Amino acid sequence: MNQIAALLDAGRIVLDLDVGTKAALFEAAGGLFERDAGVAAGAVTASLVTREKLGSTGIGQGIAIPHGRIRRLAEAIGGFLRLAHGIDFGAPDGRPVTQVFILLVPEQATDRHLALLSELAQMFSERSFRERIAAAADADALARVFTEWQPH
Repeated sequence: MNQIAALLDAGRIVLDLDVGTKAALFEAAGGLFERDAGVAAGAVTASLVTREKLGSTGIGQGIAIPHGRIRRLAEAIGGFLRLAHGIDFGAPDGRPVTQVFILLVPEQATDRHLALLSELAQMFSERSFRERIAAAADADALARVFTEWQPH
């Protein structure tokens, strides 16, 4: 299993989320992590907003990888949100974002944080992977796409 699949539980996958702004997305993500992982929604939202102020986490091709550090988080966790409509993320290619992987790491994250971001970028750089994510019918099918991906 790849590193990312190990972080992602089907309970932290949301399909067709209807939000119109990054702020609404980050609030929805906070609620998701609070419900499924017991991480305070306000801490998640604040961490994502703080990181985004440093520069857009939109990487192009309709993908964003918002990430943040969370105090007292024991290990990295992830969530995936597929949006009903694209939102502006200030991505380098100017395209609206529809696929969002949120990575939360411990406050004192090590090089593992960078390795996870690198693996996510590698995954999303593959057109076939993006297409399979876009076509997944439900959270379990989408989780399988992540599980089946192999680094090259």
